[in-house]
Amino acid sequence: MPRILPIAKRGDPILQQRAQPVADIHDPAVQALLDDLLLTLEASSGVGIAAPQVFVSLRIIIVASRPNPRYPDAPLMQPLAMLNPEILWQSAATCTGWEGCLSVPDARAQVIRATRLHMRYLDRQGAVVEAAFDGFIARIIQHECDHLDGILFPERLPAQTPILTEAEFQQAIRGSTHEPVLKQ
Repeated sequence: MPRILPIAKRGDPILQQRAQPVADIHDPAVQALLDDLLLTLEASSGVGIAAPQVFVSLRIIIVASRPNPRYPDAPLMQPLAMLNPEILWQSAATCTGWEGCLSVPDARAQVIRATRLHMRYLDRQGAVVEAAFDGFIARIIQHECDHLDGILFPERLPAQTPILTEAEFQQAIRGSTHEPVLKQ
């Protein structure tokens, strides 16, 4: 039975480490972790989560964008598990968008990311998948892959970039047209 896992917070050493590749996709513990990650993500109203965020140093991310009260403009997609994901290519074109993080609570900032990606990863059954992603989904994937390399979004910010609290962020975007916010 899946369970909601505790989320590591900024300052926890696991968030600063490079995660290890998944050796056996079919290991029941890995399959259970995928279910736990999805449940934890849904319970936190996030759109993405990485295994290090639940204190497991494995190269696993879940991407699950969907409209919800926090992300009314987020595109709807089926949850996607990526094991041992690799960014094979990313566009030189970039865009700036709001990001937040379950591991950096109550913080939002504008982060520059590539607009398009080409990925290779293993799916839940162990099949090798190559796929392209763009827009908000590409942003989520880059954010989650950063977690696998021990990078939190504030480390991606140029000096002097303002970081808003959740309340400041909500006030700043109220009534404005904006890109969906990434809280992974």
